[in-house]
Amino acid sequence: MNKRIFAKEQIKMLLKNKNVARCSAKSISYRKDFKILAVREYLKGLPALEIFKREGFDIPTIGNETPRSCLRCWLKIFEDKGERGLEIDGRGRHGLGGRHKGIDGLTDREKVRRLEAEVAYLKEENRFLAKLRKKSLN
Repeated sequence: MNKRIFAKEQIKMLLKNKNVARCSAKSISYRKDFKILAVREYLKGLPALEIFKREGFDIPTIGNETPRSCLRCWLKIFEDKGERGLEIDGRGRHGLGGRHKGIDGLTDREKVRRLEAEVAYLKEENRFLAKLRKKSLN
């Protein structure tokens, strides 16, 4: 776990970089297009550190391990969900956690599977409640 804390001057400098979406004292959020570019360049064989240097990041400020750890996470998302996974801006770490935002971003097949599971759950819940009502009446 990284214990790095950015000073106000460092935050201002980082926010000037076109690839930074947001920056706080504890974290940097990168733009979607930078994530995609970084993954493509990495898959072509360019080292993570070199990608970040080329894109104007000051390595001593962000830390030597940051480029590698970011690319490790982005590659996992890319392998699981493709480029679209890197474009999603969700809640929680890497948009993988947090509350589900509904069915808007899903394919038709995913929507059907989700709704079928919900129907099955509700049917089972109704059966259970009916048994409880029966027992309470006896």
